[in-house]
Amino acid sequence: MRLAPLGLVIAVLATVRASVSFAEQGRELPWRDVSEAVTWLESQARSLVRECRRTLPDGRAVFPPQVGIGYEAFWLRDYAYVLEGAADAFTEDELRNCLAIFLNAQAPDGTCVDCVTFDGKPIFKPGMGTMGENPVADGSQFLVDVAYHTWKRIKDPELLREILPRLEKALAVVPREPSSGLVWIDPAKEWDRCPYGFTDTVVKKGAVLFCSLLLYQGYQQMAEMESAAGNSEKATGYAREAARLAEAIRTTLWDEKIGLFLAATHQCGQPDIWGSAFAVYLGVASPGQRRKTGAYFRNHYSEIVQKGKIRHLPGGSYWEVCKAPPETYQNGGYWPVPAGWFVVALAEADPPLAEKTILDLAADCHQRGFVEWANGEVVRLPKYVASATAPLPGFRQFLKTRK
Repeated sequence: MRLAPLGLVIAVLATVRASVSFAEQGRELPWRDVSEAVTWLESQARSLVRECRRTLPDGRAVFPPQVGIGYEAFWLRDYAYVLEGAADAFTEDELRNCLAIFLNAQAPDGTCVDCVTFDGKPIFKPGMGTMGENPVADGSQFLVDVAYHTWKRIKDPELLREILPRLEKALAVVPREPSSGLVWIDPAKEWDRCPYGFTDTVVKKGAVLFCSLLLYQGYQQMAEMESAAGNSEKATGYAREAARLAEAIRTTLWDEKIGLFLAATHQCGQPDIWGSAFAVYLGVASPGQRRKTGAYFRNHYSEIVQKGKIRHLPGGSYWEVCKAPPETYQNGGYWPVPAGWFVVALAEADPPLAEKTILDLAADCHQRGFVEWANGEVVRLPKYVASATAPLPGFRQFLKTRK
């Protein structure tokens, strides 16, 4: 969460209500099929990246989560999602400088930030340092993700050798349950730390799904980077850890009866729509789990999807403990961010419905902008950059499977 609890209440009260229908606007869609729709989304994503750019007093550029005033700092996970979907929108200098900002904000023990203020102050907990007792549980994973996508774009061996020790240190401090390796939030504490940032108002406890999936992704990325740097033994070790973690996720957090992964083992152990989709997208879910997740998404589509946007939980349900009111934000709002993972998972059961999801999202973005989240006519932040960039890798993967 990027706002303190009071800020969240103010933001909810100040949401924009979009009441003009698409037909009334009289605008024609600038694409003829799903492939052209994705191309349009890609062009819009690159434009938003350039539009959100801010210049610091020292001349360096930063890219906050939205265009205009809203989230007044540089958020690590949002930037990671921007790189995943639109790394080609940046210059090499911008990529290097942005990575340096987050690396320089890393604590001496390896702990990574939630965000960095525009004057350079590292913030380790959401709500500008107000939420939870300890640093957020996804910072290390997203630092690795940012470094990985920066390296993939720049292809500089020297940069890789320079940053790998910092990344190794980052992953070493991720809180984990010793026997399983799953990311762990202490259930003995009232509020140990926030989980994955797009559920940071949710007080999850125990082993947590989404941060564990991010850790799996981080291990895979580290294996590739270590291999490229000639560190074959370390690469093998990270690949081994990734395989071990994937098995723990499949066996510990899967609910066979429901056909979805659960968000956590102790508190808020509810069916996780975003996490289940991400597990399929990453290849962590087993073939049987992929099929059941796709079937659930198809059979419950109208309850969890709204104009191509995705709810965190099954329809009609809310988090066991959450700082956001029901039907708002992370507790009932519909978000574009996970749409790419969702489409990949849904395509296991219903490719035409997956295609419709892309087209519906593109049409709504054309009409109302790339909102952070929406629910009915209520929309929040119509130029939220991750809403444009985060779905793109999944959409591209879906298009490849259609050929």
